[in-house]
Amino acid sequence: MISNYQLQITIVRGLWLEKQHLSLRKNLPLPTPPHGEALIKIIRAGICNTDVELLRGYYPYAGVLGHEFVGVVESDGEWKGKRVVGEINARCGKCEACLHKNRNHCEHRTVLGIQDRNGVFAEYTTLPYENLHEVPHNVSEDEAVFTEPLAAALQIPQQVQIHPEDRVVLIGDGKLGLLCAQVVALSGCDLTVIGKHENKLEILKRRGIKTAIWNPKSPTSGNVEDVDSQKADVAIEVTGSPGGFEMARGYLRGGGRLVLKSTYAGKLTLDISSIVVDEITIIGSRCGPFKAALDLLARKLIDVGSFVHARYTLDDAVTAMEKAQEAGVLKVLLDVS
Repeated sequence: MISNYQLQITIVRGLWLEKQHLSLRKNLPLPTPPHGEALIKIIRAGICNTDVELLRGYYPYAGVLGHEFVGVVESDGEWKGKRVVGEINARCGKCEACLHKNRNHCEHRTVLGIQDRNGVFAEYTTLPYENLHEVPHNVSEDEAVFTEPLAAALQIPQQVQIHPEDRVVLIGDGKLGLLCAQVVALSGCDLTVIGKHENKLEILKRRGIKTAIWNPKSPTSGNVEDVDSQKADVAIEVTGSPGGFEMARGYLRGGGRLVLKSTYAGKLTLDISSIVVDEITIIGSRCGPFKAALDLLARKLIDVGSFVHARYTLDDAVTAMEKAQEAGVLKVLLDVS
């Protein structure tokens, strides 16, 4: 049930993507939540690399962009007034994956701001109640926006046991790479992060995480000695590029584990024979646990404040998307309400 106040609102604003063109629409209908879903007033949202890739044609999506958010439930009931974040995959509840409690792989899922479901770069959105998580009081709006990507980073230790004695190499210093690095570092392993941007790697250096500069001629140039002289037990690839994959694969010892944390826009060529001979385990990694992510944010164990480079109002969302595509920029936030 929607409150009487909300019944007075019929038109909302939202950043609309269609045929790789962005526009701020000011006449979108107020979304009507179907049974089992909540109407959520968006407070703040974050621009993700996936949003940028959708703009570039990665997937034929048309609708309101955005899936990283914090908002307040407006629907009447026990959730009313609660500050929430939400898991992005909405399940059908009937397919084999759903019946086996594997909702992220629902065969008929809709995905917030990505597939058949309007996103959060708008004043309001809807999501199933089962997708919602209440935000702890000591987690700010800025911090809460990072729940979804931090949960994705936390999927790595859900899939791969990393021990203090393990040597781990992580390739990539984008937003997700920096989050993955901080999560993996909590295991106490011997971690080295290889990236291209000193300013981004500095965020990790301040937390005592070893880093190296990715140089095509000498990928180990930087402040890490002999990073390529030892093989790694685990390599984590967070660039989504063939070069990143090749580098991650090259660092692995026989019997090592290769975690792919980024999707690839095109096809990837790889030497399957070496994968078999070296007994390499390749693990795809996607969405992760929101509850654990909120717990880390509440305990202040992950630095996300250093990621915020700019913020814009919803009216300036098109400009915000342009800013998010600039080299060296990390997180761009949208203040929606």
